[in-house]
Amino acid sequence: MTHADLAEQNFREGYNCAQAVLLAFEDVTGLERETAARLSSSFGGGLGRMREVCGAVSGASMVLGLAKGYSNPADAQAKRSHYHLIQEFARRFRERNGSIICRELLQNTDTLPGSEPEARTAAYYKKRPCPEIVRCAAEILEDLLKSI
Repeated sequence: MTHADLAEQNFREGYNCAQAVLLAFEDVTGLERETAARLSSSFGGGLGRMREVCGAVSGASMVLGLAKGYSNPADAQAKRSHYHLIQEFARRFRERNGSIICRELLQNTDTLPGSEPEARTAAYYKKRPCPEIVRCAAEILEDLLKSI
């Protein structure tokens, strides 16, 4: 099963977009599943359903940070390189999806207003692009990880 398959499966099991992507890359991050799920739990729905940066983008950024991030604040080159990596992920994601912003990705989708998560029903999955979006994020992420 590919990372993209796992990401989509995770989303369809009820995980949010960020969790779906981060959990799909357990083999890369080394995070324990519960820790990864808790860490990324705030980023669903574009950060707590505020429809800002897509959770799949946030989850992918977490994976890139764990796999290729920097930890020394004085290492300007490492910081620069990592930011370029994140920007490249965002460029590729935007190229394939038109945006990295949740509300823009969902603009033609009938969503319920407010801060309450929607029930995960068959109708929910039928109207949402999110399963395909988390799959796309995982595909881009896998390609990037292979190339660096």
